[in-house]
Amino acid sequence: MTDQDNPIDLDFLLREDISDVDFEIPASGPVVDWRTLEGADARAAWDSLRDWVEWFTVRYKISESIVPVCWYKHGDLVEQLAALHASHTVAFDPSDNGFGPLGWHEELSLALPRLRQAYYSQCSHGHGPVNPRSWTSTDDEQEWGGWINQTHAR
Repeated sequence: MTDQDNPIDLDFLLREDISDVDFEIPASGPVVDWRTLEGADARAAWDSLRDWVEWFTVRYKISESIVPVCWYKHGDLVEQLAALHASHTVAFDPSDNGFGPLGWHEELSLALPRLRQAYYSQCSHGHGPVNPRSWTSTDDEQEWGGWINQTHAR
């Protein structure tokens, strides 16, 4: 018997009172927007990520050439690892239908080259002061204003 032999009666479902049905909503992952993270939440977010990174690097035998012990000093690595952490948490949630772990491992295979590229031995000669890129000295407001008034779709 196929679903076509016994179609679902959508009108019946729409008429049913489902107010007492307990829908299971999957847990959300520990998604952190590092750009807007406030000081009060920072320690818990960093501790959670550190615990996961330590577990992840041991479990999956991730070398220090990919995720060094100073990973937290490399913003691009933090973002990549935090994304993997959030994805892992959701994929292995007990409410998952069983496809999450497989999907997570497929994503991991795509993430490993990004992790390599994010670090690529940046601190092999030690860490210096962090000098993030700054936009404060740019003086292109007129050029910007002219640019955004056109679609540039051609």
